[in-house]
Amino acid sequence: MMMLNMQERLKLQHFLTIKKLENDQVEGLIDRAEYFKAGGAVPEFSQPIYAVNMFFENSTRTHCSFEMAEKKLGLQTIPFDPATSSVNKGETLYDTLLSLNSIGVSLAVVRHSKNEYYNELVNLDNTQKLDMGIINAGDGSGQHPSQCLLDMMTIHEQFGHFKGLKVAIVGDLTNSRVARSDMRLLKQLGAEIYFSGPEYWYSSEFEEFGNYVKVDELIDQMDVLILLRVQHERHQQEVTFSPAAYHSEYGLTVERYAKMKENAIIMHPGPINRGVELASELVEAPKSRFSTQMKNGVFMRMAMIEAVINGRGLGGKK
Repeated sequence: MMMLNMQERLKLQHFLTIKKLENDQVEGLIDRAEYFKAGGAVPEFSQPIYAVNMFFENSTRTHCSFEMAEKKLGLQTIPFDPATSSVNKGETLYDTLLSLNSIGVSLAVVRHSKNEYYNELVNLDNTQKLDMGIINAGDGSGQHPSQCLLDMMTIHEQFGHFKGLKVAIVGDLTNSRVARSDMRLLKQLGAEIYFSGPEYWYSSEFEEFGNYVKVDELIDQMDVLILLRVQHERHQQEVTFSPAAYHSEYGLTVERYAKMKENAIIMHPGPINRGVELASELVEAPKSRFSTQMKNGVFMRMAMIEAVINGRGLGGKK
């Protein structure tokens, strides 16, 4: 396959999923995010670019991170609150976006509880006129592209590569869009993937990407340990759950931490259930990259937004 040049690989119409990203595009986005993090110049645009952040599920890190990324890029952000919007009157997401598009909004960052909600917004027939870049900030239990890419950036900062790295994804796999995004891209980039946590949260959909291994059998072999939050809100019929029992059997205890490789790192998409996925005193331990992930998220989201701006020809650089 012919390699894309830098300008081509940073031009995207939308940012919906990591499924169609080529390795050189991923590398280009990481390079660009690392450039921004190092203090590289932010592009200037010849006209204002208006964006809206539409979060139909609760969010702190992703929502605020996108807002910060937009501000750093000089975008104008239009306030939007789902609780007071016309979606509560039955208006479709498409019609809400069509209205915003009509008044000049050209980029929308959307988090929605429906898997692949974006299929109703893009690739539509010629009778529909939505002309807006959509950036997926998380769809149900489907994909979380920006979290996935900031995770890749964080791993790349530590190791400088992905090929041959051993990565364990541990926890609530069934409901994790982070797991589904990370496992796919990590395998594509050459990492070896393992899964752990309660076995009833591991299913055949994960077998293509890696095997289930008990946490105590892999803890001393992994380069990267990605811990997933237990998502009680997505379990239809929650099994009897004991935080202490989960932590003892599946979580990163102080004792397990001591067995990790010297240069191994711990990651978590947040919010963290302290004393469940990992011991509270390990959240800011030397091997933890939790805060680094949050910091990297701003710069990676800047790179993602810029790629869509470039792909749609918005703003014209000065």
